[in-house]
Amino acid sequence: MAETGQPAAVVFDALGLEYEKAFARSEAHLASLEWLLGRLAPGSRVLDVGSGTGRPTASTLAAAGHEVLGVDVSPVMVGLAARQVPRAAFRHADIRELPLEQASFDAVCVYFSLLQMTRAEQSEVLGRLARALRPGGLLVLATVPADVEDLPIAFMGQPVRATSFAAEDVVAVARGAGLAVESERFVEFTPDHPAGTAEPHLFLYCARPGGQA
Repeated sequence: MAETGQPAAVVFDALGLEYEKAFARSEAHLASLEWLLGRLAPGSRVLDVGSGTGRPTASTLAAAGHEVLGVDVSPVMVGLAARQVPRAAFRHADIRELPLEQASFDAVCVYFSLLQMTRAEQSEVLGRLARALRPGGLLVLATVPADVEDLPIAFMGQPVRATSFAAEDVVAVARGAGLAVESERFVEFTPDHPAGTAEPHLFLYCARPGGQA
């Protein structure tokens, strides 16, 4: 029932490759990866939070020679990613519970993977991800900016409960996590799916202060 929603793992187990196809045309997503590729040193270590099917994020970064670790709560997604992007490593894990060594990554990608967490969890996770970056490391955050909390919605035909922040509050949360927000990009995108509807997307390009990115 749409009123109850489903855990993220259940939702994305059900969607599988449908999710990849629905978001494959996101020019803003691809542009953010180009931004990373233009600033990362060769062989950088990158964490992909909510790595999904591995495409386009892990596949793009791994093809450029970077060491990618993808983490996802959906075992179906992790299996798909491992088959599709053999150059990267993938783990079935919840980022809220995964131990992260401080200053161990050169970049972190967080594409729409916080929306089924509480606001407190989103803030805490971003803080941990910021600390997992080396000084000067980069973080790209993409989310749906909206002042909603535990809102029942249908996402590509799947009942979920969504929580997010208004755009200015997303920026404030990123800064509160210890990140410098270098730029913001706001776009509207309609997933290529029969149940897809237009949704706002906010991309934040961030860095951990204290070093050369």
